[in-house]
Amino acid sequence: MRLGLILGEVLTGLRRNASMVVSVVLVTFVSLTFVGAAILMQAQIGTMREYFQDRAQIEIYLCSTLSTQETCLEGAATEEQTAAVEEQLRSDTLAPVIQNVTYISAAEAHASFTENFPDQADLLTEEQTNASFRITLVNPEDPRNADVLVEAFSGVAGVEGVTNQIEHLEPLFAALTIATYIAVGIAALMLISAVLLIGTTIRLSAYARRREVGIMRLVGASNRFIQTPFVLEGVVAALLGAALASVAVLLMVSFGVDGYLATRMATVPWVGMGDAWLVVPVIVAIGVVLAAASAGFAIRRWLRA
Repeated sequence: MRLGLILGEVLTGLRRNASMVVSVVLVTFVSLTFVGAAILMQAQIGTMREYFQDRAQIEIYLCSTLSTQETCLEGAATEEQTAAVEEQLRSDTLAPVIQNVTYISAAEAHASFTENFPDQADLLTEEQTNASFRITLVNPEDPRNADVLVEAFSGVAGVEGVTNQIEHLEPLFAALTIATYIAVGIAALMLISAVLLIGTTIRLSAYARRREVGIMRLVGASNRFIQTPFVLEGVVAALLGAALASVAVLLMVSFGVDGYLATRMATVPWVGMGDAWLVVPVIVAIGVVLAAASAGFAIRRWLRA
């Protein structure tokens, strides 16, 4: 009986404040969608960083006939210079930071260039193509390991330059991180708006039913019994918004990531539906907790007034 009475009061409140409830649902929907997007973006950044760091390599380019650096004044790297570089790479001094070393000859590099860029194959001859050593680091997350190799081979005769592939990816990670912060900031502002709107809705609902509340007090109803319908109104509105936000997040991942990005950039690891489903309970929990806290605070202040 008490449960039926409480649910009846909740439905009455939702019906009387339909326009405000719709506003709460929409604001909650937008804010929680941004929250879900921010969580997935952060997960995507972590996935991409881990993937590329595991595959990022240090590449030591040897001199070719086109090289103009001071270390290449004698032209293309000689066999002695190439052997000296390889010997240093396989020395005990660099062994702690190097996991694997692969030598790519000028012929192999030119063949790869021709295969990948057939329209530009005539631009370079085999003699003009750089031979190189590709080094996989033991711990690519530690930038000091790459710095050791850059320092060790800078200025070495026969070496045109040293390239750290992970450095080229850092701007991408930085841009994605900034985008995540922007999404979090927008989500925070929208959540604050939702909290304030829920509080306002609850106070208006309580004022519209002040006679019923007064009668409840006269017959000895406890404050908790009086407060519960109002708190549930806020929770119901937030649940509707959270449900819409969950659907939006699932659709974004399904069509935007799995249906578009993953098919066009298959070599890049992307967040999937499994990650999206993990975000759904987080979105719902945030919406319910904030709504319950906001509604409870608003109705307690109104009852004390």
